[in-house]
Amino acid sequence: MVVDGVLSPVQQRNLERRWQAKVIDRTGLILEIFGARARTHEGRLQVELAALSYQRSRLVKSWTHLERQRGGFGFLGGPGESQLELDRRLIGERIARLKQQLDGVKRTRALHREARRRVPYPVIALVGYTNAGKSTLFNRLTRSSVAADDMLFATLDPTMRRLTLPSGRTVILSDTVGFISDLPTHLVVAFRATLEEVTEADIVVHVRDTNHPDSEPQRRDVLGVLAELGLGASIDSGLIEVMNKIDLVDLTARESLENHAMRNSHSVALSAITGEGCEAFLALVDRRLASEVRAVRLDIPLTDGKILAWVYRHGEVLGRRDDGEAAHLSVRLSEADIARLRHQQRLH
Repeated sequence: MVVDGVLSPVQQRNLERRWQAKVIDRTGLILEIFGARARTHEGRLQVELAALSYQRSRLVKSWTHLERQRGGFGFLGGPGESQLELDRRLIGERIARLKQQLDGVKRTRALHREARRRVPYPVIALVGYTNAGKSTLFNRLTRSSVAADDMLFATLDPTMRRLTLPSGRTVILSDTVGFISDLPTHLVVAFRATLEEVTEADIVVHVRDTNHPDSEPQRRDVLGVLAELGLGASIDSGLIEVMNKIDLVDLTARESLENHAMRNSHSVALSAITGEGCEAFLALVDRRLASEVRAVRLDIPLTDGKILAWVYRHGEVLGRRDDGEAAHLSVRLSEADIARLRHQQRLH
């Protein structure tokens, strides 16, 4: 039996006794789904941490079989610790080890983000409610084969691929874990390292399932999670909104979605399955990156041909003067690209 809500341990025990069946609540069900979906080492660590944190909260004295006493240390024995206390201690030790391992994952991700800043390419993160079609869109745009099944939480581990926009600009597209309403605290904490990929993105794209009857409540849930992650400024400035699955809605709804996209410069209606509207989405990302530009002056050594080529590829060169040692450029670049160059101490 599954209860769509949070049950206390006592409530769970009483229901199981009354119904003579296993009872799990909303958190328990989500954890079971996550456990079945986790594929990578990191994903399994995150799921185990969330599951153990949840399990520890269920250890209460009302479970009489946990009250057995173990003998103490030494030949005299003694009262020792109860099975309940032992279970709590073992779970606590395992949680501590998992947190240490996930801290290592966090540091590795930070190094990867640092490396991407040196590449450097803007990062575009796909976010949305679970089963909104993020992975299908990711596969369509990058010609990848990331698991994209019609099921909850098909993606638990972030995946990144390089993508070329119509302008020729290269970006990194990131597919992330799906959100859900009332996401348990255990899961938010456990998946913090994964969700940090969203906070580091240059552009956040909210993918919506327009065919779902609760599309609008799902939208509010996703924006709520993003706000909790500290992305309130990105929400206020306008996320790119992808209204997906237009191939599944009726003609009237489809026309309404397309009109909405025409009226809102940050929205686009598309079908990740058929590919319709995907070119318009890429053009929108291109425009967004191009709109956040300003003129800067760069002094680049003539021997650094790689950086020079990158500047010409990503910026609009307004003027150039060479003095035999360096190229002195006046260039219009996006804020994201400026930050990447500043990171390499190329700006003056």
